[in-house]
Amino acid sequence: MKPKKQKHENKNRKTCYNELPTKVSQNEFNQFVKPFLRKPVHGPETKISYYKIFNYILYVLHTGIQWKQLKPCRGEISWQTIYHHHNRWSKDGSYKNLFSSSVELLNAENKLDLSILHGDGSNTVAKKGAKKSATLGINTKKVKKSLLSVII
Repeated sequence: MKPKKQKHENKNRKTCYNELPTKVSQNEFNQFVKPFLRKPVHGPETKISYYKIFNYILYVLHTGIQWKQLKPCRGEISWQTIYHHHNRWSKDGSYKNLFSSSVELLNAENKLDLSILHGDGSNTVAKKGAKKSATLGINTKKVKKSLLSVII
């Protein structure tokens, strides 16, 4: 006989500001996010709201799926359009303005703990190419070959 699994209740769960949001409510979006997202001046209006587009973007960023794997509900919008909005908001500074204002708001409400900083190097660009020699004018490839012949 297998032991029964106990169910954990999450009734007393508090809002935690240390977790990344995976979905934003309509009220939170209108209050905190929408004022910082730039809308296009030219072209047609989107078929769905910016609220839904933003939540689709959060879903992709949270799950780590590829954009092509995103399946919007009932085919209401294509993954290319959602990616287009994400790319535009990334390049025009909308996300940067949203982040800056969020930090300022949390700091003003004393909800920002500046005693702890976490650095994430997952997006750090790695320099590619040959290693630079400490002495100028020395070809590192020739030095490596000569060292290999001495060792062998």
